[in-house]
Amino acid sequence: MPVLHVVMPVFNEGTTLEEIVRRVLAAPLPPGWRAELTMVDDGSRPEAARIAERCAASRPSGVRLLAHPRNRGKGAALMTGFDAVLASAAEDDLVLVQDADLEYDPHDYAALVRRLDDRSLGAVFGNRWAGAERRTGYRRMHELANGLLTALSNRATGLGVHDMECCYKLLRVPVLRAIRPSLTEERFGIEPQVAAALARNAVRVGEVPVAYAPRSFAEGKKIRWTDGVRALWVIARERARRAPAGGGAR
Repeated sequence: MPVLHVVMPVFNEGTTLEEIVRRVLAAPLPPGWRAELTMVDDGSRPEAARIAERCAASRPSGVRLLAHPRNRGKGAALMTGFDAVLASAAEDDLVLVQDADLEYDPHDYAALVRRLDDRSLGAVFGNRWAGAERRTGYRRMHELANGLLTALSNRATGLGVHDMECCYKLLRVPVLRAIRPSLTEERFGIEPQVAAALARNAVRVGEVPVAYAPRSFAEGKKIRWTDGVRALWVIARERARRAPAGGGAR
């Protein structure tokens, strides 16, 4: 039975962690699929770290917990999780990124996995902005900023996606194996770096609309304007890197 490996960075999400773990494990999947969760505690405070330990201990199968002794960033946590998954994953498995807050809905897993029924695709990104609802205030500013970064990324990579910064990135295991050596960004710069690595490896990327309930900074959102500046630098730097010899991965 193929496995959907969900990799989830964790950093001080004590108030939401138990609920998101429950939702991940209860998420409906296409027939024949099962999910496994790899959490990476990225140096959380002691109380939040204990909650992560409790979440893993209370579910002896399907959940594992890795930990960084100090906070390093989302990208670093993802790379730790990716390496752990790739050490044992089968080639027909899939790997999905999940945040530890409640901004994203695991009910979207089934649609993301089904999109890869198209064998020409090697990865699928979520798209938070596909709906027609009117967005105002902070959410509108967030959409515009993400739209700018996505447009610049598309210009550099040619991928043509609509939400490059979306957390939900689903990759076939052979694709992740191919791009993993290119991943170095320890914070939120990992998002444009993944897109650039996929493009350099000639991986076709599909999209699926996903639900999104953004948190405010008061509620614990961690990304800052400096991460946007870093994303611009990563987009420019990655554009200058050469494609691997011998073609890409599918």
